Amino acid sequence: MANSVFYIIVQILVMVLLSPLIKGIIGKIKALSQKRQGPPLLQMYYDLYKLMKKDTVVSDTASWIFRITPYLTFTATLTASLFIPVTIYLAPLSFFGDIIMVIYLLALSRFFMTLAGLDTGSTFGGMGSSREMMISSLLEPALLVAVITVGLITGSGSVHGMMQAAAADSITVFQPSYLLTFMAIFIILIGEACRTPVDDPSTHLELTMVHEAMLLEYSGRYLALMELGAAVKELIFITLLANLYIPLEGLIEIASPALALAVSLVFYLLKVLVITVFIGLAEVFTVKLRLFSLPNLGALSFTLAFLGFVQHFMLGR
Repeated sequence: MANSVFYIIVQILVMVLLSPLIKGIIGKIKALSQKRQGPPLLQMYYDLYKLMKKDTVVSDTASWIFRITPYLTFTATLTASLFIPVTIYLAPLSFFGDIIMVIYLLALSRFFMTLAGLDTGSTFGGMGSSREMMISSLLEPALLVAVITVGLITGSGSVHGMMQAAAADSITVFQPSYLLTFMAIFIILIGEACRTPVDDPSTHLELTMVHEAMLLEYSGRYLALMELGAAVKELIFITLLANLYIPLEGLIEIASPALALAVSLVFYLLKVLVITVFIGLAEVFTVKLRLFSLPNLGALSFTLAFLGFVQHFMLGR
């Protein structure tokens, strides 16, 4: 029981405190590629602090859905993060098929976000909501196939079990099916995090916005909760990639549990940094796709995931 409580505390602290830094790193990479100084790495922390102190402005036409969505979105996303452990050296909350729970907790968050975008009757909110549902319908099947394939390879039905199996047998990650699902989940990460080429989080052009269009009516602490929830969601997918496909924990041979935990957290931070840099470079070297080209990207991720699934059954290990 004590270990579970400690795990929850560590998990929440890491997810909440680290997730805003991801946006700062990506922003700095994009700025350096354009020979600009760019905003500071901690800019999102400053923005969240400023928003938390501001009052909220709510439209007269908004219902209870608009008011409850920021709290529900943030809570659902943070709950989903508890099933994606940042380290295997703590006893996480896990059960068979918990990755499905994660996917549908994130879907619950998305569902209420799209309702809130429609709730005030804003034209751009409705447009962003429809686009968000289209993108999610393209990416969710690929995500399900990818994680089921990884579960079959590792012989586990929980995320913690998958990560333990990968850490115990690091050679597993060099299987073609593993590499194919890695590429599929990386594309899904780009789409779910609303990054280029799927969306541009820094845009102010209403006709091109997706995620930002649903947040136009929010302000103050409501907007802070929505932004922080989106940052945690991005870190969830980065953590999934980091601990499933870069299992450095298998290199740790330390007798002291506390020291092994500390070293695994350092490894985790390094892995998150590497993946974040790749996301930033992907934004630098790509441009935003047209809306009607997004199905091609969704089809690519599903094809990669399905090829990994088929390859596992045809060739095995």
